[in-house]
Amino acid sequence: MVENNTLLETRCLSSLTKVFADQELSEASFQKGSALWNEVYSFQVAYRGTSQRHPLKELKVNVQSDIDASVKVRTVGLVPSEFPIYANHDENILRAKPGLFPDPLYDINSKEGITAFPNQWRSIWVTVDVNEDIAAGVHPITISIELSTGETVAEETFELEVIPAKLPEQELIHTQWFHTDCIADQYDVEVFSEKHWSLINQYVKTAADHVTNMILTPLFTPPLDTEPGGERPTVQLVDVEKTGDNYRFSFNKLTRWIDMCKQNGIKYFELSHLFTQWGAHHAPKIVATENGIEKKIFGWDTDASGEEYKQFLAVFLPELVSYIKEHDLDDAVYFHVSDEPNTNHLESYKNARDIIYTYLEDYPIMDALSDYQFYEKGLVKNPIPANNHIEPFLENDVKDLWTYYCCSQYRDVSNRFFTFPSARNRISGVQLYKFDIKGFLHWGYNFWFSQLSKKSINPFQNTDSGYGFPSGDAFLVYPGENGPIESLRMEVFYDALQDQRALQLLESMIGKEEVLHLLEADLDTPITFSEYPQDSEWLLNKREEINKRIAKESIKAIS
Repeated sequence: MVENNTLLETRCLSSLTKVFADQELSEASFQKGSALWNEVYSFQVAYRGTSQRHPLKELKVNVQSDIDASVKVRTVGLVPSEFPIYANHDENILRAKPGLFPDPLYDINSKEGITAFPNQWRSIWVTVDVNEDIAAGVHPITISIELSTGETVAEETFELEVIPAKLPEQELIHTQWFHTDCIADQYDVEVFSEKHWSLINQYVKTAADHVTNMILTPLFTPPLDTEPGGERPTVQLVDVEKTGDNYRFSFNKLTRWIDMCKQNGIKYFELSHLFTQWGAHHAPKIVATENGIEKKIFGWDTDASGEEYKQFLAVFLPELVSYIKEHDLDDAVYFHVSDEPNTNHLESYKNARDIIYTYLEDYPIMDALSDYQFYEKGLVKNPIPANNHIEPFLENDVKDLWTYYCCSQYRDVSNRFFTFPSARNRISGVQLYKFDIKGFLHWGYNFWFSQLSKKSINPFQNTDSGYGFPSGDAFLVYPGENGPIESLRMEVFYDALQDQRALQLLESMIGKEEVLHLLEADLDTPITFSEYPQDSEWLLNKREEINKRIAKESIKAIS
């Protein structure tokens, strides 16, 4: 910690500390770490004013380093949470009371700078893009804070050691559900207008930059989190023309979508659900042009097993499969039946699955569900159990297993809520590695509606979807004036996936058995999805241990 002229206090911190404005900072200074090439490393500099009256305004933040071109600084903003967690939560939380939580990462305006409030800790988030042009070795990074007059009032130096080994490309398939309609709603633009496409591109790029490599693709308006009988705005990439009982399809918008996503690094396309959520009882909303008039032809009043929708799918799915093959997408597409069915829906889910299986048997069909019966009965080829229901799937050695979490996974397991320690977010990487998880799904990249999509919300004021889900469940990004504003939770989960890749790199050098021994040698019980080290220090130290072993094995390989 540095004090200068008694105007400002500062302290270097790891990325796993959440800095609250109304709480004394108890974490010790954290001033050195290591990273591999092809990695993004994050740390923080906390600061507060010491004046008893006035905030210090228009403070400038400067970076001095031989790698300053790779360093980015942002401020950690505060947003309210009226609903941080359910009442019967476990003890591994930061606070249960409503209040202001650190989350959005704001660019620092060169004119306005930052403000240091008396006796309120705030934080600067520092990210370093460790590309292969950066030499191996230790690189000091000094973050200084100046008054508008140019006088330096505080500085902190972090030493980043670059390990001469390259983090491998991500193998995990990672999707955060992309809500195209929420973007149109927040920015008040027409769906699939040029402005909308431009915004979609920005949000896809941000997702891909944080190693999301699969995108939810709205063939038709996704039937997700919608009140029965209600509607979400129409976002349909496939144009349908209906003449009598005949259908014609145009895939022009879908082609533009796929091309745009590929240009941003997206590799996989998660095609939207073909039946409604929680039971597969109805068709999604589908609009068509009939006699020159656009109208809804399927929706809540459509029986999923009815002949009309079956006939529609009998025409549509073969044409879609032909399109997939023509565009060389056979290994890139995944299909859904219905989201989160339970055992009460076994029959309706089976009926829906049987309708489409004839056409799609050669493709992965996956759904988020938590009862092993769906897989045991052969109803789903690629189950995605929640991380608190994954054990039966692991015990039965289900191949290519995925996992997910949402609002229901709030006891014992990892998740990303505002009130959870960041270590509870980042531990996912170790778990995904240990259990050879092939894919990770989350439903909320940018869900900016209230629960069941009843109304639009302001994500800067309402972070719990109208008291629907604990804050942090529904979105990872905020709708900024000029595009997406990232969150510290997004960066921490990025760290988790980098941990997974570092473990995979080490495995390629020493084998999985030895990597697992390195991970668990100091633990009383093996790591599971519900039992794991909960403190930040263990994660930080373990990653350093992994990096040192990678460096050692790299040298050994050269010699």
